[in-house]
Amino acid sequence: MYLKLAPGTMTQHMTKPISQLRLPHYVRQPHIQDHQSVNMGAHTDYECLTLLHTRNQGLQVLRKDDTWMDVPVDPTALVVNIGDMLEAWSNGLLRSTPHRVLNLSPERFSLPYFVAANYNTIIQPFDALVTEDRPELYQPFMAGAHLERMLMRDFSYLRLLKTNRGAAQVNPIQNPFEQRLNQKKS
Repeated sequence: MYLKLAPGTMTQHMTKPISQLRLPHYVRQPHIQDHQSVNMGAHTDYECLTLLHTRNQGLQVLRKDDTWMDVPVDPTALVVNIGDMLEAWSNGLLRSTPHRVLNLSPERFSLPYFVAANYNTIIQPFDALVTEDRPELYQPFMAGAHLERMLMRDFSYLRLLKTNRGAAQVNPIQNPFEQRLNQKKS
């Protein structure tokens, strides 16, 4: 409703999605004394949406004022994060949610469902969301290729697999949707 798109505008690109359900297990290393330290660094999710069931504290989101906010734990609710693909489709009207996980407990489980588009979908702002006042903000990209690049960047075991197949990564992989995080580091 918020974007005022015709029914099916997005879902027609989600008939055979590359969505994933994961069960991350975050373990605080025994040598870590600072329980406010970061277990999983700041990032955005690559897909359209993430539906997350969490039962432990530790998840934080980056607010507009560049401060970190704890996400309240409510086992009866789902946390919904906007992802990179939805940010591009909405021409920046919806922003991908920067978030991180702290080492607040010896271990933490979460259950995210990453809602994505079809592999071959070209993600670019919908025509109805591009105007003279708001020109196209994102270059088109293929959903599956973006997901693969980001997974290779963030999961070292996948890079090893790809390298063993003879396709070593030459340039570091950057996620344009994480520019807010990169600017915050400097």
